[in-house]
Amino acid sequence: MVGLHKSPYHGFSVEFSEHRSYMQGDPIRNIDWKVYAKSEKFFIKQYEEETNLIGHVILDISKSMDYKHDGDITKLEYGEILASSLLYLMLQQQDSAGLALYSDKIENYLPPKSTRVYLSTLLGSIANIKASSKTETANCLNMITEKIKRRGLIIVISDFFDSIDTVLSALKRFHYRKNEVIVFQILDPIERSFGFGQDAIFVDKESDEELTTQPYQIQKAYQEAFNNFLHKMKKECLSYGIEYNLIDTKTPFDKALLSYFKKRSHLH
Repeated sequence: MVGLHKSPYHGFSVEFSEHRSYMQGDPIRNIDWKVYAKSEKFFIKQYEEETNLIGHVILDISKSMDYKHDGDITKLEYGEILASSLLYLMLQQQDSAGLALYSDKIENYLPPKSTRVYLSTLLGSIANIKASSKTETANCLNMITEKIKRRGLIIVISDFFDSIDTVLSALKRFHYRKNEVIVFQILDPIERSFGFGQDAIFVDKESDEELTTQPYQIQKAYQEAFNNFLHKMKKECLSYGIEYNLIDTKTPFDKALLSYFKKRSHLH
């Protein structure tokens, strides 16, 4: 016998029933009357509950993610591997897994499902990713929020190179709707150090605008501004119970995945 009911942070609970003989003191409501009708004997339904977590992986595929300098792979490639690993783990654990890809619009949205065969669909979508357009993280996260009807675990993977206040506002909306949220901010190591040693021409990957400068003259001011940006992201996320992870593309994937394992353990 199988029954379904809703549970916080989960899509449903599945109750599998087994039977044992009725004993004095057992609640009458647990008697299986269908079995009694066939055997004229009283049996009690025993329940074992199995819960499924609803997981959403949201990946930024804008052109700003398609960058590599000091890292071995681009930020987007790192994000693809991380997203694929998370989706695999969710489905292996019999959770429901969904995927959203965005740039300045939602490029693809695959709602959560719990069947393992769904993994090929999810990974196929990631395998076909091409860095696309500009970044509109806040707007896209707000649109994805409206698509999520049941609370669960939401994982956002991005460099978050957008207006920090609007991004934080969008992330907080997930929290206000009683979701658990994990943020992975993916950077190339040089984006923090700004360790360019000679005159350089910087090209905006999203607008193709060019800027010629001497990096060593602005390195200190850049690092101060960038560190303030990172500090605000972390502080605001943590203040709302959003788990924040700053990851560069040289970070081993097992370290990045540890955050997910800790969060899932907490939810169960």
